[in-house]
Amino acid sequence: MRVALHSIVRDGREAGYEEAHAVIPDDLVDSFDRVGIHDWTIWRSGRDLFHLVDCDDFAAAMTALDTDPANERWQAFIGPYVDHFVTTGDGPEGMIVGRVWSLGDQRSMHPHQP
Repeated sequence: MRVALHSIVRDGREAGYEEAHAVIPDDLVDSFDRVGIHDWTIWRSGRDLFHLVDCDDFAAAMTALDTDPANERWQAFIGPYVDHFVTTGDGPEGMIVGRVWSLGDQRSMHPHQP
């Protein structure tokens, strides 16, 4: 599955957030592998961060990471940079940004006729 997330960097911490993500700890990468996170990409526009996560099951991965020591260390380190995640509900499912449209889906459902 692929999910999008939206978070906000604390004012004035934008450069530090990017520097902190130059390379994340290897033990966190190992944890991501273990919980089924295959890729995580982050874009920034001002203080807004947009995440694209490719994973087996986002909610299960987040639940498993809640008690993961590598993730706990990372959250303690990165927490001062992140103001909050924009959510629409409780739990990991509430973190997921709703999908509106996909060109690929449109092309497969309605082939373009020149």
